[in-house]
Amino acid sequence: MIVFRDTNEVPADFGPSAVAIGKFDGVHAGHRAVIERLKADAAASGARAVAVTFDRNPLALLRPEICPENVVSVERKLALLGELGLDATLLLTFDRALASRTPEQFVEEILVSALHVSTVLVGRDFRFGRGGAGTPELLRELGPTYGFTVDVVEDVYLDDSERRVSSSWIRELLADGDVRAAGEVLGRPVDVRGEVVHGLKRGRELGFPTANLSEIVDALVPADGVYAGWLVDHDTGVRYPAAVSVGTNPTFQDVLVRQVEAHVLDEDSLDLYGHDVTVEFTERLRGMVAFEGIEALMAQMSADVVAARALLTGEVRA
Repeated sequence: MIVFRDTNEVPADFGPSAVAIGKFDGVHAGHRAVIERLKADAAASGARAVAVTFDRNPLALLRPEICPENVVSVERKLALLGELGLDATLLLTFDRALASRTPEQFVEEILVSALHVSTVLVGRDFRFGRGGAGTPELLRELGPTYGFTVDVVEDVYLDDSERRVSSSWIRELLADGDVRAAGEVLGRPVDVRGEVVHGLKRGRELGFPTANLSEIVDALVPADGVYAGWLVDHDTGVRYPAAVSVGTNPTFQDVLVRQVEAHVLDEDSLDLYGHDVTVEFTERLRGMVAFEGIEALMAQMSADVVAARALLTGEVRA
């Protein structure tokens, strides 16, 4: 997939294109349905399939006091879109200049002049242009003038659910630690990627060495607690079952920021420092609590390992 970070990077002979516009935060199951529809429209008309998205949530500029956290980083969003078979993504910088464009200017300068659009796909609640004045209905009015059609995509619902798939729903599920349900809404496992860094080495001292992720990760971290999951080492390509801890270790009260720590099951001698890894969250085992003493903590950690192993591998050890 080609990534354009400015309309000036789009070749003059690029197109025609079928375009889906949106924030695509999380690239969740709803977004994936839109992209599949986009690719079908593009194939039917011989156009290129292109996503148009933004380098931040527009609320970060327009209403920062109510702007939610991103489900994934911008670079992760581009990587996820790249996995879906698109021809290109145009990443627009959402600054004052873009926010001040009228809907007509947005259509003329970005969709028509840069991308030579033939079809536009948007959600029913899509708004664009200065003051959010642009609507799907306005796009339909402008279409005949500029030679494109508009395909309004309906909301996506999971089976047996009356709530539409959305990034807001994913944030709520992650805040509750419900990584299984969040994975269903995402259409993929909940995970975070980062570099393994040195920690306090307390896990190793207790007999449960952990791979500590750096503070900079590429996705929203679920609620504090202990999870069954997987650690994927991108340096070696190996995927390990793991018990994963998220939080500040309240038993010791000397960790100042939330940490993601993965204890790889039955691999105590692994050296993962400096490795690029992804931690996948499969199921929450329990919340984060402070224990009265080291023995109680170690007993619970042993139980967590047993529970994680049974859930991930089906193996039960005495």
